[in-house]
Amino acid sequence: MAPRARAQPYFAHETAVVDDGAVIGAGTRIWHFSHVSAGARIGKDCVLGQNVYVAPTVVIGDGVRIQNNVSLYDGVIIEAHAFLGPSAVFTNVTNPRSEVSRKDEYRPTHVGRGATIGANATIVCGHDVGDYAFIGAGTVITANIPPYALVYGVPARQHGWMCRCGERLAIEGAAAYCQACGRGYKAVGDGITEA
Repeated sequence: MAPRARAQPYFAHETAVVDDGAVIGAGTRIWHFSHVSAGARIGKDCVLGQNVYVAPTVVIGDGVRIQNNVSLYDGVIIEAHAFLGPSAVFTNVTNPRSEVSRKDEYRPTHVGRGATIGANATIVCGHDVGDYAFIGAGTVITANIPPYALVYGVPARQHGWMCRCGERLAIEGAAAYCQACGRGYKAVGDGITEA
């Protein structure tokens, strides 16, 4: 009797390519024409939409949602429960040239827990997006973004603060609160934290 094939703990569409050596958590779903490279690590219960590319050194936490046409290149780390909108762009070299190899110059990009990256946003490598930050559609990130910050524009400018539930915070002096879920926040240095 032939050995039975072991069921995979994740789902990959028949057109998806998952290289041997990729580590993928239980309950993750990988859709049409996506490619996960050997060495990539993806947490449990993630969704990778159509035409997503994940490079060998990329690390993706649990519960991350990656929409269609997103490429995650070497050096990108996505923390748990982040949302990457359609066609969001990540880079890993600041001055690429096809004639010059810069593989030893990759700069890391870190997206914090629960952060949202809007559709068509560009994250220039070497920057961090803080936990629960909210990056508007079409934004270009050229600096670190603090936790809970609401930023948009080209280049990105801060326009307020967001609750971890995804709603804009109401500001009252050194305090802020969410009208939707009731969470409170307080000022800490140039940023905020949950009260």
